[in-house]
Amino acid sequence: MAQMTTPTAEELAASGLGLAVDGAVARITLSRPRRRNAMTGRTWTMLARIGQTLPEAVRIVVVGGAGPTFSSGIDLDMFRPGDIDGEPTPLSLLADHPDDTAPLERAIAEYQEGFLWLRRADIVSVAAVRGHAIGAGFQLALSCDIRVLSDTARLCMKEPALGLVPDLTGTKPLVELVGVNRAVELCLTARTIDAEEAARLRLAEQVVADSELEPAVDELVAQLLAVPADAARATKELLLQAGRNDLETQARAERAAQLARLVAMAGAAR
Repeated sequence: MAQMTTPTAEELAASGLGLAVDGAVARITLSRPRRRNAMTGRTWTMLARIGQTLPEAVRIVVVGGAGPTFSSGIDLDMFRPGDIDGEPTPLSLLADHPDDTAPLERAIAEYQEGFLWLRRADIVSVAAVRGHAIGAGFQLALSCDIRVLSDTARLCMKEPALGLVPDLTGTKPLVELVGVNRAVELCLTARTIDAEEAARLRLAEQVVADSELEPAVDELVAQLLAVPADAARATKELLLQAGRNDLETQARAERAAQLARLVAMAGAAR
C-alpha cells in the first residue's frame, strides 16, 4: 500500500478545506463560504487524510469554518446521480452497482474516518462554532472533544428530515451528552437550537460573544498545551474508556496508568 502523503494546498482547496500547522497546533478550516461550507465526500476523505498525516508533534486540533457559518452540512449535490468534481456520489455508486451495496458501505466507512480520528488519545480536538452547524456540520462538532460556541451558533441534526439518518459518527456522542430521549427529540423534529440551549444540554463547553470566539479558543489552546503531553494522552485514554468500564476495571486502569507515569518520572529524575 502506498504511503499516505500530506495533502497539498491545492488538494485541500479542492476538498473545501484549509490546514495550518504551527508546532503543536493544527487548525482545520471548512472553506467553502459561498456554499456555507457545505461538505462533500471528498471533504470527509480529506479530513481522514489530514488525520493520517499530521506531524507527531501536533497535540491540539482546532476545527472551524470560514465566514459566518461553521457548516450547512452535506452538499445537496451529493444526492444526485453522477460525480462531484470527479468523485462519485452515493447515488452514482448505487447506480454503478445496483445489486451490490458493498461499494457504498465502504465509501460511508471512509467518510466516517474523517470524523473518528478526532477522538484519538494523542490529540485534543476543539470545534470553534459560529453560525449554523447543520447535519454533518453538527456531527463534526460532536466529533471533537471540546466545543466552543459563538453566541451566533445554531445546531440542527437535519438528516432525518431529508429521509436519511445521521451516519457520520454523531449519534453516540449526542446520546452520551443529552440522553436518548432528548436525542430522539432533537433528531426527529430536526429543530434548530441556539447556543444558550446548546450549553444547557451540555452540547457546548463554552459560549462566548461572537467577537470573542477566536480569543477564547486561543486561550483554551494555551491552557491545554500547558499540561505535559504524556500526562494529557494518558488521562484522555482513561477518560475514553471510563464510560464502558465498571468501577473495578477503571480503578485497575488508573493504577496501571499512574504506575507508568511514576516510572517515567523516576527514570527522568535519574
